[in-house]
Amino acid sequence: MSGTSEGPTPAADLDRSAVTDSDYTTYHRVFATAPLAMAVVDRTGHVTAANAAFGELLGTDPDTLTGRVAADLVDLASDTRSWHAYREVLRGRQARLRCTRRLKHPEGHSVWAQVTVGPLGDGEPAVLLSVTDVSARRELQARLRHLQMHDPVTRLPNRTLFFERLTAALEAESYEQSGTGRIGLCYLDLDGFKAVNDTLGHRVGDRLLAAVAERLGRVADEAGYARAVTPLVARLGGDEFALLVEDSTGTEQLAELAESALRALEDPFDLAGQRLSLTASIGVVERHAAGTTATGLMQAADTTLYWAKADGKARWTLFDPERNAHRMTRQALSSTLRPAIDRGEFALEYQPLVGMEDGRLSGVEALIRWNHPQFGTLTPNRFIGLAEEDGTIVPLGRWALNTACRQARRWQLDHPEEPPIFVSVNVAVRQVWDSDLVADVAETLAETGLAPHLLQLELTESAVMGSAGRPLQALQALSDMGVRIAIDDFGTGYSNLAYLSRLPVSTLKLDGSFVRGFQYEGDARALAPNPADEVVVEAMIQLAHRLGITVTAECVETSAQASRLRRIGCDTGQGWLYSRPVPPDRISELLGAQTYAVGNP
Repeated sequence: MSGTSEGPTPAADLDRSAVTDSDYTTYHRVFATAPLAMAVVDRTGHVTAANAAFGELLGTDPDTLTGRVAADLVDLASDTRSWHAYREVLRGRQARLRCTRRLKHPEGHSVWAQVTVGPLGDGEPAVLLSVTDVSARRELQARLRHLQMHDPVTRLPNRTLFFERLTAALEAESYEQSGTGRIGLCYLDLDGFKAVNDTLGHRVGDRLLAAVAERLGRVADEAGYARAVTPLVARLGGDEFALLVEDSTGTEQLAELAESALRALEDPFDLAGQRLSLTASIGVVERHAAGTTATGLMQAADTTLYWAKADGKARWTLFDPERNAHRMTRQALSSTLRPAIDRGEFALEYQPLVGMEDGRLSGVEALIRWNHPQFGTLTPNRFIGLAEEDGTIVPLGRWALNTACRQARRWQLDHPEEPPIFVSVNVAVRQVWDSDLVADVAETLAETGLAPHLLQLELTESAVMGSAGRPLQALQALSDMGVRIAIDDFGTGYSNLAYLSRLPVSTLKLDGSFVRGFQYEGDARALAPNPADEVVVEAMIQLAHRLGITVTAECVETSAQASRLRRIGCDTGQGWLYSRPVPPDRISELLGAQTYAVGNP
């Protein structure tokens, strides 16, 4: 290759005194015939010589490249960082630049090229630009990435690619410049898919997953019609799929997408002679992208999918912040129940049980409270269910029994001149099954010195009715010990009065719904009277008395209610008419009164 009048030849850039003519010819031939695309560029950035490989790479005669701006030929000015580094190399302030560029070939195809720019020699007024075609390597990398980022069964994007796309969509620059600034997700799980694998084998299961993926793909394509972005369908693992909606327009769009997905799966699948039907559950989340993280979005979607499963499957459920807050509270309470017992965060309050005939305080019901350091004072309906689920009810119930019996004995010792009052303690059915309740009661009575007849244990009607085996044996043993047995909330469960004759029950506590619907005589605030309630209550009281069982009415709120209950034979009343649940010292004050003053706070 010879030089032109517009610039020196490569030989001109060499020190002729340092090499022989033979050396010069050799260098020239190596440069011209080298398979590596090369060009000599002067300090102003212009090409002074290019070899045949360089011209072939760019699809042109190398001689036509002389005098051209080198940066334009290999797109070095497309990003600020590379352009700055290139200029520093030309000025001799930086040793080397290496970058990758996508070049456009005149024939229309693209060429991925690795561009290297470095000094030609010490003190030489030029640099050497070399270009390597890395298209094959890039193509291989792309294929490997596709395999790495896609599920082999369904050919959908896998969990890795899904989270990569989700994370990118939640970056501020993705939604601040354009779009709606919102994001939506449908998190789908196939109902009963495990049974398909277990009964028909994984091969059929994989075919079913591929068929589901195909239908979900069609749903996404239809949803993306006439929209800027088509939802991304991905398989997250197992039988879990996701439909990601970038720039969503609101919950209505996500609800429509979820409905379409459910409809798409309604038709049976025909898999090589196997006809299968299945349903899916979908958790739907839609929110502003700002302030949302990939982890937070997936947690919300997972929670909502759980709700859809719990609500009956074959449906979609929208994320509800209030429901989630309640769930988070339940989790927080559940995780701290056991430590709270050791920390002494529980306390008992006592609600009076008043004799209908004489108005005297005859007993109290112990009601547990949790003085939670974060949520304040919690009533039993907030945590007893959790305690029954995880078994904490056993140590908690044992603590309540011991505390109530000690307090009842203390009242008895502090007021020897007054008839002793009994204490009524609630017992969960799990306490009967998971602990030796009879032994716990016997030990507590022995330790506190409380007489057995001054302790009453309350069980719900549903827990007592139909009891057999261990529960019935425990109740009988407790009754034989002298402990009172009461059925709480009576009238809401089986209401099998005849069965009472076979149970060691001493007291029925009528559910408050009967009293609230009772006919209030002369009470202007009363709802329309329900004569049936009055007849039912009177009949239950009469039958209970025939069986030797006393009756306590719960939720007594007005003197008119108390008067009517007294006239039809109710033995004891409990409710706000007499008192709300109060601390132990308030009960001590009431013990000195001859009769109970109605309306005490």
